[in-house]
Amino acid sequence: MTYTTELVTDDTVFAALAPDWARLYRRCSAATPFQSHAWLHSWWLSYGRRGRLRVLVVRDHDDLVAAAPLMRVGSPVPSLVPLGGAISDYGDVLLDDERGEEAVAALTDGLARAARTALVDLREVRPGGAAERLYDHWPGPRRRVGDSLCLELPAVPMAELVDRLPSAKAQQRVRAKLRKLTSLGVERHVVEPDEVDKALRRLLELHQLQWQGRKVTSEHLRPRFRDHLVRSVAPMVHSGDAVVTEFRLDDDVVAVDLTLLSRRLAGGYLYGAHPCLRERKADVAVMLLDACTGHARGTLSLLRGNEPYKHHWKPEPVANQRLLLARRHTAPLLAAALCDVAARRHGKEALRKWRARGGGGGS
Repeated sequence: MTYTTELVTDDTVFAALAPDWARLYRRCSAATPFQSHAWLHSWWLSYGRRGRLRVLVVRDHDDLVAAAPLMRVGSPVPSLVPLGGAISDYGDVLLDDERGEEAVAALTDGLARAARTALVDLREVRPGGAAERLYDHWPGPRRRVGDSLCLELPAVPMAELVDRLPSAKAQQRVRAKLRKLTSLGVERHVVEPDEVDKALRRLLELHQLQWQGRKVTSEHLRPRFRDHLVRSVAPMVHSGDAVVTEFRLDDDVVAVDLTLLSRRLAGGYLYGAHPCLRERKADVAVMLLDACTGHARGTLSLLRGNEPYKHHWKPEPVANQRLLLARRHTAPLLAAALCDVAARRHGKEALRKWRARGGGGGS
């Protein structure tokens, strides 16, 4: 069996990989929706910079058996980092489950050559990700550090999630909220692929409305994010990697939810909800979770973020990993990256303590 590697740096070649990529994606059980071609290529069109694309692919004759979707950056040190950036909750490589260690070795060797004078910095790798196999094969200096925290629930029906709550009072409260949604007449509608564009634009309108006057993730309001979402999600809905749900009240769309799907997990990615729902005492978080449980597989991920409302459901905290890979001559870059990680953690901890002491007043 002979494996060949190719470093793709051209946008059109990356686009043409879609059919082969889709087949590999289905054969990699660790893949998350953020490794689908629709998501990554659309992200590149919105956020990529000319000359920085570095997608390493491994083939057995015509069969794509491994891929590392990366790009080159220059800060804080010269590095190859995953495509998907800050708007993607998980980063990873793709490896065909049916292929042995020779395919892993081919991807590792190809990546070592492609890195040249750069560090390989694989961010937001979920435990059990395919990149762990690459890390185990890496011949040079390497380090594993913690990355963002995700919260996860088992993929069970809503009634079982309610039963997991720690007290009978908490369970009764959620059941009352579910009854309230029914009494209000809130109806769910799963959006068909040809309706996705319109639904996503409504989602973003509602998202902006719900956060009006409050601190919001500014990226979600930018045209490039809208273009990425509209461009990527319709094919993902068609292939079963996403579901868009509209919530209607008196024939008006008052909320829209986007949930991303893969073989092992489902995750509510983004939603928009009209303030009228809260005015009518509808619990939006319960409404969304109830809808999401109907699509969950294996794990129901609440994705990144440690917000207090998520802890009401007693999720399991699961820390993503950051896998840092260097060659012998780029070991100083690894040391510099680790210093940067330590400095940022120290700064965050100092800021947390300052805020705990009342620093900054109400700002």
